[in-house]
Amino acid sequence: MRVLLLSAYEAVSHRYWADSLMANLPEITWQTLNLPPRHFAWRIRGNPLSWWLKEHDTLSQSYDVVLATSMVDLATLLGLFPHLGQARKIVYFHENQFAYPESSDQMPQVEAKMVNLYAALAADTVVFNTAYNRDSFFTGVRAFLKKMPENLPAAKPLEALSSRALVLPVPISPLAETHTDGRVSRRIVWNHRWEYDKNPDDFFNTLIALSEQGIDFELAVLGQRFRQTPPIFDIAQEKLAAHSVAWGPQPEPQYRELLATAGIVVSTTWHEFQGLAIMEAAQRGALPLVPDRLCFPELYPDAYHYDGTPDGLYERLHAWLSTPDSRPGEINTQAWEWPAWRDAYRALLQPGLSLPR
Repeated sequence: MRVLLLSAYEAVSHRYWADSLMANLPEITWQTLNLPPRHFAWRIRGNPLSWWLKEHDTLSQSYDVVLATSMVDLATLLGLFPHLGQARKIVYFHENQFAYPESSDQMPQVEAKMVNLYAALAADTVVFNTAYNRDSFFTGVRAFLKKMPENLPAAKPLEALSSRALVLPVPISPLAETHTDGRVSRRIVWNHRWEYDKNPDDFFNTLIALSEQGIDFELAVLGQRFRQTPPIFDIAQEKLAAHSVAWGPQPEPQYRELLATAGIVVSTTWHEFQGLAIMEAAQRGALPLVPDRLCFPELYPDAYHYDGTPDGLYERLHAWLSTPDSRPGEINTQAWEWPAWRDAYRALLQPGLSLPR
C-alpha cells in the first residue's frame, strides 16, 4: 500500500503525529511532503502552488491513500492533480480554524476556514483528534455558513461531513523506561508554546501571587519559544527567579528529565484540541491541572480540573502545594499510547478493516 502523507504547516505536534504514524505502521510504503510552520496566511492558501512548483514528480505518481492534515488545501490540490482523486482521501484535523482563538490584532481568518471546509468536503473520511475538535468544527461551520450571502442552507454539507467523521487521537509513544527517581512534588512545569492563546498571563500571575504569599514551589518553564513572546514572560522571569530551575527550551534529554521529576503540570490555555504537552508530562507522573473547558473534560477526570478562572487555579495550586495529601493519584496513560490505537489507524488506512466510530 502506498500512502501520500501531506502536512502543509508542520508544527511540532503535526510532525510528532506523522513520524510516530509511520514508525508504527511500517508495512505501509510512505511518501511525505511537508512545509515549515511559518507565514501561516501564505502557507495555508499557497501550499498547493508550493508543491506544484517543487514536488511535481511526487504528486504525479499514483497512491492508494492521500492522507492530509487540515491545513492542506486538498480541493485545490485535486484540481491540479486530478489523478489523486482516484485514491482514498483522508483529512486529519489536529485543530480547526473555526474554534481557534483570534488575537485582538488579527483579522478574521476567512481563508483558513474555507480551506478547512473545502478539504473536509473533498475527503472520503474526516478524522478529528478529539470529540471537542469535531463538535467545535461542526458548530463553527454551521455559524460560518449562515454568514454567507443568499443565506445558503447548512444542513446538506454538515450532513455529508458528519456521516464520514471519526475521532482518533494522536497517540503518544510508550515510555522506554519507568519514571526517574528524584521527583520533586512541589515542582511545577509549563511546557507549552510561548504564545497568547496558551494564556500565560493567568498562569504566571497566579504563581506570582503564590510566591508573594510565601508558598514554596519550584518552576520549570519549557516549551517552544518564538522571536516575539507575550510580555508576561519577561515579568515572570524576574519575579519568579528564586523559584526557577529552568527557563526556556531545553535539549531533549533535559526536557524529558524535567518532566519526569515534576510534580504538577499546568494548563491555562484558551486553545487546546488535544494537548500533547500535558499528556507527555502526565505520562511521566506529573499531575495535570487543567481548566474545565475545551477538550479537557473528555480526557481528564474531574479531580484534575479547576474552574478555568485565575481564582480557581490559585485555590487548587495552593491546596496541592500546601497539603500534598489532597492531590489525586497519578493518571494511567496506557489508553493514550500507540498500542491502544495502532489497529484503529491500520483500519483507517487499509480497506476492508472495520473502523471505530
